[in-house]
Amino acid sequence: MATRQVLAELTASYQQQTGQTVAIESVGGVDAARRVQQGEVFDIVVLAADAIDKLASTGHVDHDSRVELARSGIAVAVAAGAAHPDIGSEAALRDAVLGARSIGYSTGPSGTHLLELFERWGIAGDIAPRLVKAPPGVPVGKLVAQGDVALGFQQFSELIHVQGIDVLGPLPADAQATTVFTAALCTAVRQRDAARQLLSFLASRDADRAKIANGMTPA
Repeated sequence: MATRQVLAELTASYQQQTGQTVAIESVGGVDAARRVQQGEVFDIVVLAADAIDKLASTGHVDHDSRVELARSGIAVAVAAGAAHPDIGSEAALRDAVLGARSIGYSTGPSGTHLLELFERWGIAGDIAPRLVKAPPGVPVGKLVAQGDVALGFQQFSELIHVQGIDVLGPLPADAQATTVFTAALCTAVRQRDAARQLLSFLASRDADRAKIANGMTPA
């Protein structure tokens, strides 16, 4: 889901330039990987690099076709108009988490990192009753905007376009984790040549502007 907006923009541009139709289905990463593993037919899959590597190890994607598309960090958000806690240092971020009435996180790479971070800080048990995991495909920002969680964590690219929230900024460097979003051809690919051409475009410098505008760093 973190790549949903940037892929929509890039494929629209690609279609306009080439006349090649591209159909994208954006779902949560866990669901996307499961569907590829179960043999559902797709030409290309875009996921975090480690998820692509797992699919390659089981023969569901072509390892040699892998291309890195963009890097994305985790950001923090509160409801629009709510108080902005200090997140400028790891210690301040830890205090903000401890002081939040509820903390939202995702099922994706950012969520995995946060749970590990809370364990490292020694606060996982204390805050467990206040943790809210967003359902697959539901942006954490939506839960923040609705008031379901007070402090939300997700990829910056997923928070940047959500209405009704204030993005406080990225996690401080000592607490940050960067996800490398990667694309690969599925072994069930039906339009190999067309899919390779699309992968080349998505990884090209022509795609950089859209990635930057959507809160990512070109790979």
